Amino acid sequence: MSFPIENSGMWLVVLAGVLFGYFIEAAGLSSPRKLTAQFALRDWTVFRVMFTAIVVAAAGLWLFDVLGWLRFDVLKVPTLFFWAMALGGALLGAGMAIGGYCPGTSVVALFAGRLDALFFMLGMMIGMTVFAVSYDALEAIYQVGKGPAGQTLSGLTGLPTWLWLLLLAGMAAGGFLLGNWF
Repeated sequence: MSFPIENSGMWLVVLAGVLFGYFIEAAGLSSPRKLTAQFALRDWTVFRVMFTAIVVAAAGLWLFDVLGWLRFDVLKVPTLFFWAMALGGALLGAGMAIGGYCPGTSVVALFAGRLDALFFMLGMMIGMTVFAVSYDALEAIYQVGKGPAGQTLSGLTGLPTWLWLLLLAGMAAGGFLLGNWF
């Protein structure tokens, strides 16, 4: 067994992470003020950046599939657990609104020298540990809302992927207009 970083592909992952962190910091998105302003509907920069990234990634994956460079059928699509996602999303959203960071921006902020990000990360680690220790007691709640295995939106609805991309781009445009209205 070799150390994972010896794999040449891992260096690309590390480089991508460093570049991602650099651009997050350069755009000011590692500031807790920026994220809390998003939750207060005063600054929609985070929404715009994230939704643009989602639309570009989705369109890129679709294009790669159309060109035959990466087939959708070889991608692992995780099973949805609706109640677990709703509860976890609510807890994550509350933590982000209170702490002013998401897990990724807290790492960027820590490396940028913000000490409060360290405390946010410690709280995040404590929360993950509590969840891991309590998982056996919570597993029934986790399993109750199990969705279809490995289902994409196209597979679930029967609508073509290109239509979902148009809908996604429309939702982004609508969100951008809503952000301008606020």
